[in-house]
Order: sequence, then C-alpha cells, then structure tokens
Amino acid sequence: MTQIDTFTDILKARSSCRAFRPDPVDEAVITRIVETARHVPSWCNAQPWQLTVTKGAATDRFRDALAQEIAKGTPPAADLDWPASYSGVYGDRRRACGFQLYDAVGIDKADRAGRAAQMVRNYALFDAPHVAIVTSPAELGAYGALDSGGFVTAFTLAATALGVATIAQAAIAAYAPTVRNHFGLSQDRLILCAISFGYADEAAPINRFRTQRARPADIIDWKA
Repeated sequence: MTQIDTFTDILKARSSCRAFRPDPVDEAVITRIVETARHVPSWCNAQPWQLTVTKGAATDRFRDALAQEIAKGTPPAADLDWPASYSGVYGDRRRACGFQLYDAVGIDKADRAGRAAQMVRNYALFDAPHVAIVTSPAELGAYGALDSGGFVTAFTLAATALGVATIAQAAIAAYAPTVRNHFGLSQDRLILCAISFGYADEAAPINRFRTQRARPADIIDWKA
C-alpha cells in the first residue's frame, strides 16, 4: 500500500462522533496526536494554534458550565462572525447532513423540539471524556484561524489513525465569553472551536451515518 492509499483510508475512516464511551484516552496518546498534528503548515510558520485540553472532572465541570448558560438562555456571543448564509449547494449539503443525523436517531424532520434537543447535545460534548479548546491570537485574525483549521484537521486525522474518535464543534465558540472565563483564557486569543474526543460508542445509531462528498469535478476549475 502506498502512502497516499494509507492517507486516503484515514480520511475516509474519520467521521464526526456524536456518542462516546466514558473511557479516558491515555495522556501519552493525546500527546502523540498533537505531536503529529503540529507538523501542518502555517503562514510564516507562526503556528498560532493553542489547545486547552480537559480530562476527568475538568471535562464534567466544563459541561456543567455550558449547561448553565443554556439553561439561563444566555445569547450566543462568538469571537468570529457566523456565516451570513448557506446558499445554493452549501445549503443543500447542510440540510442533507442534518436530515441524515435526525434519521439516524429517529427524529422526525417536523419535530422542532426533538431537533433542538439534539442540538443541545453539542453542549454536553456528546458525553466525550475530553475536550480540546482551540484558540488563536486575535492579532493574526482570519489567517491565524485559517492556519488553526489545518491543525484541527490534522488533529482529527491523527486521532483516527490511533483509534480515537473526534468531533470538531464550532457550536462551542458561540459561548466564547463562557469558555474564556471558565478556563481563564486571555482576551487576546480567539475562541475558534472545540474538539470533543474519546472512544466511539460503536453501538450508537447516530455514529453510523456518513455524509456524502463532492466529486473532484465539482471542486476543480481547470485552466489551460
């Protein structure tokens, strides 16, 4: 098997896990994931990404802090602007993913309460034993966030190669002030996203669906 075959297999094996077992991941395994992911490229080799990683009771305390904000009805306050819209094919893909998710857990598309309850599962971190908060220096703006996105991808792929399940969660960034205050993070760092991770509950129906991918012909605009 060639290196590209191995890499492709890891990419295809990765999926967003939405049901985790409680078993913790050994600290040495987490460190190895980061050891691998840190080799991604970045603008001027700035390597802007930083992680705050929880384990044990620290994960539960963070889960509780998010639950309290949701219960209070605290309005979202993200450091970065949300997408203005999902038009055309982007909206189609977003809806298709959502419908696959609801079908997997038996939620009718018309069941708004059920869909809302499933959304709130984001803030329970899908019961993952660990979460990594990804931050970048505010002074680097969009380019620091872009570089950190590459790191998030590499983290999820390295985790997959080691048998660790992940889900990158922009939803957590909606409560940036809560995240910042809870972990004592500096105001000069942007809260970009979270990566909840652990070992997948393979029996959970929600972990069985897979999203479709655009073809190369849908992505490439050749010029000659």
